[in-house]
Amino acid sequence: MTYFYDSYAIIEILKESENYAAFKDNIITTSILNLFEVYYYLLRVYNKQTADYWVKNLNFNFVELSPEVSVEASNFRFENKNKDLSLTDCIGYVLALNSNLKFLTGDLKFEKVENVEFVK
Repeated sequence: MTYFYDSYAIIEILKESENYAAFKDNIITTSILNLFEVYYYLLRVYNKQTADYWVKNLNFNFVELSPEVSVEASNFRFENKNKDLSLTDCIGYVLALNSNLKFLTGDLKFEKVENVEFVK
């Protein structure tokens, strides 16, 4: 199974979470928006040197964002407005669907959503 890594999943891998050990050696397929979130998290929690280190040393494969995905993600977010989903999460989820990838996350808002590998 190939996955689209949500920011939550990437951060759990960086934190060496046992629950994400099975996913740590894979290529991290994600979006540039998720990289933004992860890098910002590393800046806040650690420092620029640590953030730069991880960006250079993780094996990323970026899925490109298109206008069609933006529209589809907006619709998904609107249809699920009661869940208060983030823009990045909606885009990532739609990118996963359109790329035949399972959306890997531990975000409780996605726990019972189709095409999600929920790992807490």
